[in-house]
Amino acid sequence: MSDNALGDFLRARRSRLRPGDVGMVSYGVRRVAGLRREEVAVLAGVNADYYTRLEQGRERHPSAQVLDALSRALRLDTDSRAHAYRLAGTAPADRPAQQCDTVSPALRRLMDGYPHTPAFVLNATLDILAGNTLAEALYSPFDPADNLARMTFIDPAGRDFYTRWERSAQATVANLRQAAGLDPDNPRLLALIGSLTARSADFSALWQAHSVRGKTQEAKHLDHPDVGPLTLTYQAFDVRDAPGQQLVIYHAEPGSPSARALSLLGTIDATRRQAAQGGPHT
Repeated sequence: MSDNALGDFLRARRSRLRPGDVGMVSYGVRRVAGLRREEVAVLAGVNADYYTRLEQGRERHPSAQVLDALSRALRLDTDSRAHAYRLAGTAPADRPAQQCDTVSPALRRLMDGYPHTPAFVLNATLDILAGNTLAEALYSPFDPADNLARMTFIDPAGRDFYTRWERSAQATVANLRQAAGLDPDNPRLLALIGSLTARSADFSALWQAHSVRGKTQEAKHLDHPDVGPLTLTYQAFDVRDAPGQQLVIYHAEPGSPSARALSLLGTIDATRRQAAQGGPHT
């Protein structure tokens, strides 16, 4: 990863804006995409040379007032603004304690209490730490179903499973960017980013865009080889006694084709498990 994280972030976000996006008139020949440094400085009300030093990494610790101004100038949303603060070292100390990858027995029992909907636990690097039986059935096309980022970008099943693959890919990378801002020295995260960058040009390109986003409730559009299309919403909950863990619960609209498909998937999976165990005992 770059040692000029704040500068890289500012430059990437600047490149995504056009003068018309911020109410400015374009002038002259533009050699690069996006706003010029001088234009960002004007919008933020800061000295152009100072802003240049920020992008180049010669100045790394802007004040909260400067960061607020740059956030407004670059049209940063809440997640992206918080990420910029962390990169500048001026955010509150919100980095999690040492990441915990052990799922408690109580949480496993809680997930098992949702037999009709997929439930699973993720860590900050999107490793699937545990899941109930329906979550395992849902992700059965992947081998292994171990990490959402690897499954999206590396596993051949990913592009068929995620019917809106580009959108899923963007969200996955944005989640990892947020994790990098919270815990940039996480060895698991660094190894994952290195592996994905080396193996996937798509991941590498999206990583360079510096988009930052936490989990949303946006619907997931999936296509499972056993039951066909699925449209699922979800909720993600922080696990208070396990830093970095999130409990994710998927949900299908009651009475919908997706609800019926989930029910069928559960039946198919139960039949397979029974057969693997040698059939019912008498």
